[in-house]
Formats: sequence, structure tokens, C-alpha cells
Amino acid sequence: MAAKQLAEGVVAGRLDPSALSDNFQDLHPAFERHEAAVAADRCYFCHDAPCMTACPTSIDIPLFIRQIATGTEEAAAKTILEQNILGGMCARVCPTETLCEEVCVRETAEGKPVEIGRLQRHATDTLMAKGIHPFSRAGNTGKKVAVVGAGPAGLACAHRLAMYGHDVVVFEARKKGGGLNEFGIAAYKSTNDFAQAEVDWLMQIGGIELRAGMALGEAISLEDLRNDFDAVFLGMGLGGVNALGLDGEDKDGVRAAVDFISDLRQASDMETLPIGRRVVVIGGGMTAVDAGVQAKLLGAEEVTIAYRRGKEAMAASEFEQDLAAQKGVRIIHNAQPVGVEGNGALSGVRFAYTETQNGKLVALDETFTLAADQLFTAIGQTLSGAPEGLELERGKIKVDEVGRSSISGVWAGGDCGSGGDDLTVTAVAEGRDAAEDIHTALTQA
Repeated sequence: MAAKQLAEGVVAGRLDPSALSDNFQDLHPAFERHEAAVAADRCYFCHDAPCMTACPTSIDIPLFIRQIATGTEEAAAKTILEQNILGGMCARVCPTETLCEEVCVRETAEGKPVEIGRLQRHATDTLMAKGIHPFSRAGNTGKKVAVVGAGPAGLACAHRLAMYGHDVVVFEARKKGGGLNEFGIAAYKSTNDFAQAEVDWLMQIGGIELRAGMALGEAISLEDLRNDFDAVFLGMGLGGVNALGLDGEDKDGVRAAVDFISDLRQASDMETLPIGRRVVVIGGGMTAVDAGVQAKLLGAEEVTIAYRRGKEAMAASEFEQDLAAQKGVRIIHNAQPVGVEGNGALSGVRFAYTETQNGKLVALDETFTLAADQLFTAIGQTLSGAPEGLELERGKIKVDEVGRSSISGVWAGGDCGSGGDDLTVTAVAEGRDAAEDIHTALTQA
């Protein structure tokens, strides 16, 4: 194993299977029932709970925690799922440390919040393990809705519409559903193929058909969907990635972080995944941290995340930054890439130090080079292939507060829409709210 660990270049099998298994254990292990009861007992059950306000899906957090405390986990799960049908995944991947747990009264008073995320997982996992789907489908309305994208927004929209009795067809560009939850989340945050299990569970509502391998602009067009369906919801996410704009970024060893994460999530054997000895990640968000941490867990000897601004400006939460540090990932702030070096294959990345002058980020003359045989770029994603006629705002589909686009009968939400933050929980809220408005529009027509 040592020889593999020290091998130059990008190679597979830097760690043996047992080490990989240990490295990719569940980041936040599930509660045992007695642990959940103890954790629930810490909740003050606030009447005007700030945690509810901080939750993008407005889950009644005090209620579901009280239900756990009284031993009725299935009721707690329904309380969660009524607002967030993907509550199981959100319990695993939500940045609770900057949402509900950050404003928890226990956090304010003691510096240790109620573990809301793990309690939410306990409730939803308990229900799903029993094969229970607590919602039933209303009588068929005779209306058909097309949903583009089987990610969090599309799935949330489809489930709510199906529950109201509408027939829904979900068109997904990839070979299976799940979207970001399936292809874009760190493997240690969602283990045991949970993303697909949750999709299968959600589909139990009935009335939803998933057609995979159907990309908008290729296999289907918005015009055809508008002609064939009573309403259309666009939730296809962001398919493009921003380029560095530097000479040499097409060298061997340079790739988008989202592609690396997707390959890792879909790998049946992590030992076959190639990883560099010295890895550099450019970016400051959750994707950068996920890529950097997983590169380290796969056996990279040196992993460095470089971000052009200061620590306080990073989109990744402080928890995520600390996690990276704990896993041995170095984070360099105020470093802007200015060159990709190497003769054919990547050998290093050159950076310029930066500072803020008069409110603007300025690259200084002083530079440094990080040796690298693998570079992952995580500097944002873009909307690709937006249908003609849709008004855009800041590069995304412009929508109002309920997801209506500039085209009649077309709604949008999730990362491709101009609504809220690019978070799984926000996408779920936008898909749910758009479904409510679509239902109103179809039943009042």
C-alpha cells in the first residue's frame, strides 16, 4: 500500500478496500432510539421557534421533536414530510449549522444546539425502514403535468402534484433520477445508496412516470411539452460549469469537481477510482470542500483548496471548512489562479496573492506555484441549453415567488431558477410551492 500511496501521477488504488471503507463511513451516524430520546429531551419546544423560521421548508421542528420524545417517530416523520418530502436526504446534507441549528435557543444559551438534523433523520429513516408512505393520492383530475429534471425540485413538485391527483411525467437527462442528491453529494454524507431508496419511496405515491435519458433540447423540447401537457415545471438544475479562463486548463489531470464527485458517487468499487498524489481544488463552496475531502479520503497525499477571497467570504460553512481541515486538507485563502503548468499533463498551478482594495478584489504581483498532478475546478455552475423565449435573470430562469416563468404555463425552480440559495432544501421548497400554484391554476381553469 505504501508504494501505491507514493506513486506519482493520477493512479487508482492508493488505499486498500478496508481503508476506503473506513474513510467513507457515514459522516453523522444514525441515532439509536434511546439516543434520539435523549437528544429530543433537550428541545425547549419554543412557541415561536426560530428554527422553524430558519428552515426553508418551514418544518414544524418543535412538533416533530416532541413526537420523537413521546415515541411516535412515524407521526414525527409525517410532520416533516408534509413540508419536505425529501426530508430524509435533507437531514443528511442540509447545512443545519447555518440554518435551524444556528438559531436554536440551546445554541444561543449553551453553544450546543439540539441536533435537529440527526433527529429528523431518525424520524424519516424509521418510517422508511417500515416501508410506509404516509400520503395517499387523490382522485384523478384528468390533468397532465411535465416535470423536467428528477432532482430535488422536480421530485418535490411531482410528488405534490401526484398527491393532488394529477398525472405527472418526469423527464430526466441522466440514466436515473435523484439529481444532485444522487450525483452531486459527497459519498460520506449519503451512504448505502440512500438517494435511490428515497426516490423509490417517493414514487410509491403513484401517478408519476419517470423517463430517463430524456434531455431538454435533445429528446424533448419545451414547445412539445407545452403542447402535450397542461403545465410544465422546469427543474433541470445547472448542467454547465464555469471555466477558469486560463491557458492550459485543458491539460490531462484537470477536470470539473462536479464530474469527479459524480464518478465517485456512481462507482461500484472506489479502489478503481484514479486520484492524484498532489491534488489542488479551486473554489470556496460546498462542492470544493466535498471534492477536496474525498480526494484525501481516496488516498491523495497532499490536498489543497485555494480560494481567491478570505475565509469569511467562503460559501462553504465553517463546519465544512473545519471538516476539511480535520481530514488533512489545507485551505489557502486570497489566492487566485493565474496559470496552469505542465507539458501535456498537469504539473502545477500558479497563483497570485489577492487583497481587497477600495471594495474590489485585486491580484498582487507576488505569485506562488503549487505542485499538482490533479486539479479540480469548483468555481460555479451555469444554466445550459435554456429554451428560447424564457426570460433569464443573472444567468438563471427568471421566476416569481411561486415559480412562474415568463412563459405562460411554465414554472421553474431549484438551481436553474432565480429564486433562492442553491441548496437541496431550498430546491424542495421551490418545487413544492410551484406545485401548489400549478394545482391552483389547473383546478381553477
